[in-house]
Amino acid sequence: MSETENPFRYTAALAGEIELRWQRYWAENGTFHAPNPVGELADPDHPRAGAPKLHVQDMFPYPSGSGLHVGHPLGYIGTDSYTRYKRMTGYNVLHPMGFDAFGLPAEQYAVQTGTHPAVTTAANVERYRQQLRRLGLAYDERRSFSTTDPEYYRWTQWIFLQVFNSWFDPELNKARPITELIAAYEAGERGAEWATLSPVERRKVIDGHRLAYMSEAPVNWCPGLGTVLSNEEVTPDGRSDRGNYPVFKRSLKQWMMRITAYGDRLIEDLDTLEWPEPVKHMQRNWIGRSQGAHVDFSVDSDKITVFTTRPDTLFGATYMVLAPEHELVEKIVPAAWPAGTHEAWKVAATPAEAVAAYQARAAAKTEEERTADGKVKTGVFTGAYAVNPVNGESIPVFVADYVLAGYGTGAIMAVPAHDERDFEFATVFELPIVRTVAGPEGFEGAWTGDGVAVNSGFLDGLNKAEAKAAMIVWLEEQGKGAGATTYRLRDWLFSRQRYWGEPFPIVYDETGLPIALPDSMLPVVLPETDDFSPRTFDPDDADTEPETPLSRKKDWVQVELDLGDGPKTYTRETNTMPQWAGSCWYELRYLDPHNDEVLVDPVNEAYWMGPEAPGASGGVDLYVGGVEHAVLHLLYARFWHKVLFDLGHVSSFEPFHKLFNQGYIQAYAFRDARGVIVPAEEVVERDGKWYYGDQQVNREYGKMGKSLKNVVTPDEMCEQYGADTFRVYEMAMGPLDVSRPWETRAVIGSQRFLQRAWRLVVDEETGATRVTDEPLDPKSRKVLHKVIAGVREDMDELRFNTAIAKLIELTNTLTPLPTVSREAVEPLVLMMSPFAPHLAEELWGKLGHQGTLAYADFPVADPAQLVADSITYPVQVNGKVRGRVEVSPETPEEEVRAQALAAVAEALGDKTPKKVIVVKGRLVSVVV
Repeated sequence: MSETENPFRYTAALAGEIELRWQRYWAENGTFHAPNPVGELADPDHPRAGAPKLHVQDMFPYPSGSGLHVGHPLGYIGTDSYTRYKRMTGYNVLHPMGFDAFGLPAEQYAVQTGTHPAVTTAANVERYRQQLRRLGLAYDERRSFSTTDPEYYRWTQWIFLQVFNSWFDPELNKARPITELIAAYEAGERGAEWATLSPVERRKVIDGHRLAYMSEAPVNWCPGLGTVLSNEEVTPDGRSDRGNYPVFKRSLKQWMMRITAYGDRLIEDLDTLEWPEPVKHMQRNWIGRSQGAHVDFSVDSDKITVFTTRPDTLFGATYMVLAPEHELVEKIVPAAWPAGTHEAWKVAATPAEAVAAYQARAAAKTEEERTADGKVKTGVFTGAYAVNPVNGESIPVFVADYVLAGYGTGAIMAVPAHDERDFEFATVFELPIVRTVAGPEGFEGAWTGDGVAVNSGFLDGLNKAEAKAAMIVWLEEQGKGAGATTYRLRDWLFSRQRYWGEPFPIVYDETGLPIALPDSMLPVVLPETDDFSPRTFDPDDADTEPETPLSRKKDWVQVELDLGDGPKTYTRETNTMPQWAGSCWYELRYLDPHNDEVLVDPVNEAYWMGPEAPGASGGVDLYVGGVEHAVLHLLYARFWHKVLFDLGHVSSFEPFHKLFNQGYIQAYAFRDARGVIVPAEEVVERDGKWYYGDQQVNREYGKMGKSLKNVVTPDEMCEQYGADTFRVYEMAMGPLDVSRPWETRAVIGSQRFLQRAWRLVVDEETGATRVTDEPLDPKSRKVLHKVIAGVREDMDELRFNTAIAKLIELTNTLTPLPTVSREAVEPLVLMMSPFAPHLAEELWGKLGHQGTLAYADFPVADPAQLVADSITYPVQVNGKVRGRVEVSPETPEEEVRAQALAAVAEALGDKTPKKVIVVKGRLVSVVV
């Protein structure tokens, strides 16, 4: 029928009018404001004031100029549906949204266009706000911010100063104020040498303990981007994750954060969190804690220190390997090949020539190429020998590219009998293989399993744990090594040679040492400039150095300040913080967003994020985002939060208690015969084939994006179907944690569901309300309460797709009934509201209610209606179903047994049952 015949049909146009009207209502009435216990956002008259709290947070977006496509809001709609439901079940819900707006993309766009990144960022943020509002997302807009707001990054700088002004006390396993360390030195508690040091020497000693410190260390230098990168920002093939430029190791002075001090806590506290096990596994692997020993091998007057997790196998160490970049390589290489050198090892006239040539070849390889398991092991003999400390034997020292300078000590002791990689190398270079762990008799190759120690002197006969402990004791007694725990994790490189980031609240005096600015001088505001491009270089030119945009702002860099001893000229730090800084603590700013006195009021922090039981972590109740942030963001945020916890600024020791990784929306893309991508929206299907105009094209499946020309925006969906239809479709597509293909043509199914629900209440021809107060028939009433119970369970477990399936089932049950009963329709409307909030609000009003349903009670099932009228028992005879009986749920077990035997009497014949087992409510098993 046409819209003229049905002028009150629920169409995209009507949906749009309803949605915009309710969005205005929510904004004008502050419907989704969440009251704080104290402060300016406290509201004792709020319907949820003092109620149990729920803090749900999305990983906030980086606002790009292209805006959202339909894949972006999948998680946002999921959390919105969940929080709307929980608000209706009595919770005070905090569900905020902000914007992660510093960083490389905005700066690169600014460089390309000449537009200041502040301008483009503000425009992008506003576009995102409009798109999110159009979807009806129920955020408390009073708590929104961008990481680029000076009022926000003032506190980012303040947290940096907390880290800078702290040291890690290994005895207490926590951070402490640096003033306590200084006091200990001045009291002589850390040795008498302090009294003999000059003021500058004392500053250097203290700076060496700080959690944020300057270090001259190997860094990842990317000439193509003109900046250094953290290890996490470099791909496995040695290139930048942004731009795919080559990355080189350079020694530069940079800001570092001592995240390694928290390695144990970062691992152990994972056990307190409700996170997906794969994410915990990724974090544990990234931290890479290994327990073993440092062992010293002497080489003439030098020593090579290795870390091994298997000190019990030291008697089997028959050679050593250094990374080609190891600092001792040049020192230990002799002028000529020593007497008796294996002829096959003499690959050049001298050891120095052999090593230099190999180093050049290794430098041209990526780390991934160097460590690939399947490749043939290569290396060269250095001409030097080391002394195995446990047996005094001389063992040859090689350089090989499968050992990396950045991992461990850059050197290994090789035990080919018990390490497959060492075994392969020893086989190629004809090196001795000495078994020190008993494996299966006749086993050939590297035995990596457990067994008792053999060929190991004083360790013989001990199991692995006993042998490791005994060897560590021996090494420490002999001064040859010590027990140790090492980590794959490296300290966090915190400097970026960029403009669009948070300035450091640090200045330097004439000594060149860093000085923290006082809190009263925060924020250090990013200066205005038109010259915001870092100096970039030929991507392959490793012999270059960073030049920061801020270093060119001479009037900003040189500053006169009075830091307590009179006005002096200081030099500002010209690096900026990495993009991760702003997202390391934003969960806290949401709690108290306008507080300019403290980071967060302790009462508000304890209410929203404090631990609710002894030993609990506290933190955000539910954190939803992509698994791509499993390491970088989550690890950095946990580190900062733990420092704040140690210093007494927060009561929770983890920022995010429960983590949920949503899936992704993917989309079909199409290529023509040349392999060129064509616009997906212009492709049509005919007879199971796809055509772009008259040309047949091939379909493929990929991530939605501009490059594949398959972007669909939520704006388009709202225009064609309405926001509620779009929301329902995204939630009905499949489980929230599973990726799924986008299919615009399938959206019509969600629209038809909402149209059927609309027709239950509204007459399409007259607009009159059709609902009556007649009671529901008993059969439909049972369906209603079964759906209520199922939807509540699904919502609590984030199973939105199955919740919507149940609501469709209820709608289909009610549609053919002769009258529409309020008894069923009102619960249906309330249950629909998390997914289709605008439509539900409109129908709630048409049902005679005033105002919003946001705080209406979510339906509760009547237990009496959930009891089945009858139960059907399958009756098995020796495991095979031979009959069925239908009985009342209250039927006694003896009666069920008797009816079951009667039902299978023919199958039993003259056999006498040995057992008749009734599994209540499920089956009857007869054993003959």
